[in-house]
Amino acid sequence: MISSPGIFTPSEAFAALDSGAHTLKLFPAEGASPKVVKSLRAVLPKDVPFIIVGGVTPESVRGWMDAGADGFGLGGGLYKAGQPPQETLRKAQAYVEALRR
Repeated sequence: MISSPGIFTPSEAFAALDSGAHTLKLFPAEGASPKVVKSLRAVLPKDVPFIIVGGVTPESVRGWMDAGADGFGLGGGLYKAGQPPQETLRKAQAYVEALRR
């Protein structure tokens, strides 16, 4: 599967798709908003998965999902070097709970 580099504009998205990308990613998400995803979803093919990466928090996942996100890449919001396993579990559970709401 070919994933695109981070995209922000329809032109970048279509260029990635024309180059063979099967999945699009918005990165870094903290530089955008769910409104960007909603706008992109209005013009992009509906069957192309759209992944949100960078700065995603449990508090923000619902807004991204409502805008059309298909999934998330979680990094520092989930794990930081040296973090105890219990802390990683607690953070993961917060994401899962946010997605269930």
